[in-house]
Amino acid sequence: MKWGSAVMLLASLTPVVCLGQGLPGIESLFGDDVAARVVNREGQVSLYKDNTYWAIDTGDSVHVRQVVVTGADGHATFRVSDGSTFEIFPNSQVTFRANPGSLRDILDVWLGRIRVHIQRPGGQPNPNRIFTPTAIISVRGTIFDVTVDDEEEATVVLVEEGSVGVEHRLMPRSFEPKVLNAGQELTVHRNLPLDEARHFDTGRALQMASDIFLQIMIRMPRTGGSGGIQVPGGGSGGGLPGDTGGKPPAPPPPPHH
Repeated sequence: MKWGSAVMLLASLTPVVCLGQGLPGIESLFGDDVAARVVNREGQVSLYKDNTYWAIDTGDSVHVRQVVVTGADGHATFRVSDGSTFEIFPNSQVTFRANPGSLRDILDVWLGRIRVHIQRPGGQPNPNRIFTPTAIISVRGTIFDVTVDDEEEATVVLVEEGSVGVEHRLMPRSFEPKVLNAGQELTVHRNLPLDEARHFDTGRALQMASDIFLQIMIRMPRTGGSGGIQVPGGGSGGGLPGDTGGKPPAPPPPPHH
C-alpha cells in the first residue's frame, strides 16, 4: 500500500469540506493542544478529521496529531511558538506533532513537499526532527526542503542554509547520520541503505558549471578594436591560435592540358 493511502485512504474518499459558518471554531473543535497557526493560505487547504475535510484559513490553528491536506492549488505557511515556519505545497499530506510526547518532533511528511525554516532564538541551537516514511531529518536551525515521492517511495532532502542530519528510518542505524550542508541534496529510497543513497551537491555543480562557462568564454573569439577577430595566442587576422594573422597563400593555378 502506498504511503498516502496508508495515512487516510484519500484515494477512496470523496472530499467533504466543511466551512466555518455556523460551526464551532477550529480551536473548540479540536481542543486546546495547538501545534501551529496558519499565517497565510492559498487554494484548498484542509484538516482531515473523522473522514471529513475541514477547511482552514489564515489565523486558524492546527493541533497535535491533526493531518493537513492540500489540494492541487493548495499552499499554506504555518508558524509554531518559537517562530519557526513550515510551508506546505500542493498535493501534500503532513501530520503536526504526530508524537505529542516530544515537542522536538514537529512534522511527519507523508506525501508531497514542504519547506522548513527553523529559527534559532538567541542564536542558540534549536533541535527539531522531521519524519518521512523513509527518513528522519534532524535540524538545529536551518532552511531546507523535503519532498516525499509516493510512486518512487523516496524522500528528497535539499538544504538551502545551515545543515541537517539524515538517517534512514527503515534500515539499521549502525552509523552516524549523513550530514548535509547548504547546497547539498540527498535522496533516501525505501530499500536502499543510506550509504548508497544518491547524493548531489548543488553548490559544487553550480561552481563547476560556472567554471566551464568561464573557460568557454575565454576560448571564444571576440571582436578587437581594429575590426579583426582577436583570438588568444593569435594576431588580429582571425586565424586559429598560433596563426600569424597573415593572408593565406594563393591557390595553385589549374593544371594545363
